[in-house]
Amino acid sequence: MDLKLYYQKRRDTESKIPDAFPLIISQQTDDGGKAGSCVEVTRVVAAKMITEGTARLATADEAKTHREARAEAKRAADEAAVVSQVHVTVVPSAELARLAGSKKEKA
Repeated sequence: MDLKLYYQKRRDTESKIPDAFPLIISQQTDDGGKAGSCVEVTRVVAAKMITEGTARLATADEAKTHREARAEAKRAADEAAVVSQVHVTVVPSAELARLAGSKKEKA
C-alpha cells in the first residue's frame, strides 16, 4: 500500500465533506462489520472510514430522519426524567403540629 496515496485520498475526502460532524452509514465488511448503522462522527473519522470503504456519507433524507428520531428520543427521555422526579417539602415540626391540629378540628 502506498501511504502517500492513501493519506492524499483521505485529505481529499475530508475536504469534500461539508459538515463538521457528518452522519455516516456503515458498510458490510469481510471482518464482521455490519451494514446500516448510522453514526455522527468528526470529519476526520468520516474521511478515514470512507477511504477505507467501511462507511459512506448519509444522504440528506437519511440524516434528516436520523436527527428527527434522535430529537424524539431526547424528548421522551426528558419527559421520563420529569415524571421520575420526587418533590420533597421540608416543614418545621411546629408548623406540622399546627397543620395537624387544624385538620382534626375540621374533621
